[in-house]
Amino acid sequence: MSLDADLRNALIDATRAAARREILPRFRSLAPDQIHQKTGVQDLVTEADLATEAALREAFARVMPGAAIIGEEGVSQDASELDRLEGTAPVIVIDPIDGTWNFAHGLATFGTIIAVVEGGQTIFGLLYDPVCDDWIWTGRGQGTWFGGADRGDAALPPLAPPPLDQMTGLHSGHGLTPEQRVAATHVYGLVSQVGSPRASLWDYRLLATGAAGFSMNRMLNVWDHAAGVLAFTELGGQSALLDGRPYAPTLRSGMLLNAASQDTWDALAPGFRAALSPDTPPV
Repeated sequence: MSLDADLRNALIDATRAAARREILPRFRSLAPDQIHQKTGVQDLVTEADLATEAALREAFARVMPGAAIIGEEGVSQDASELDRLEGTAPVIVIDPIDGTWNFAHGLATFGTIIAVVEGGQTIFGLLYDPVCDDWIWTGRGQGTWFGGADRGDAALPPLAPPPLDQMTGLHSGHGLTPEQRVAATHVYGLVSQVGSPRASLWDYRLLATGAAGFSMNRMLNVWDHAAGVLAFTELGGQSALLDGRPYAPTLRSGMLLNAASQDTWDALAPGFRAALSPDTPPV
């Protein structure tokens, strides 16, 4: 299962057009009343998110008229949209602005994520950077590619992870208990440094280009991970939940560890499993 080049390019072109029209004119130009909290101060939605998702829903309905379409902002209003992932028909998944907190605060580390899921598997993913107008795209069995407005597509090479003590990892401490934060430092001690760009799109772009060797995620929102996991695993990365289940876009809960090799995953998983357990003992 994969998309042909014409359909793939149509999805990319529609994503770029929506960004030019709805995202970039609002970047660093949002009024306070155009930024809203969803579940808290870290979880934001802006007028740009809403306008971009609406524009992409309309455009994708023309590009793939037989596909269902779900988006982050639509799901926040009606969680039953996620049920469409359980069917056999293709589903287009939209994250209109991944990294909304960054976008709302004037940081350029945001972007748009698009995935196409069919039969419970991701068959296409797009990690698009509107600021630089470049992107990483991937297709099941087609590898992972870097493209841009002024360049042709170039295949990304297979991952070649460094030793753990030279590796950069990605992990946000958001939502951890104090005990879990302390316990996680023992895992971090195995690697060179740990950080977070506060955007799944940039986590996966860093993973796919080899700039980061692992990421640890405690939320499985399909719009955050479906495209990136496919891009990463097409390059030889290992993506699985800490309980051993392979990642699938239909999963809604669990802790996802992406690692640049099976050896890296095996070295990190036991430590994260212990550190992030609900039963982590008090410090």
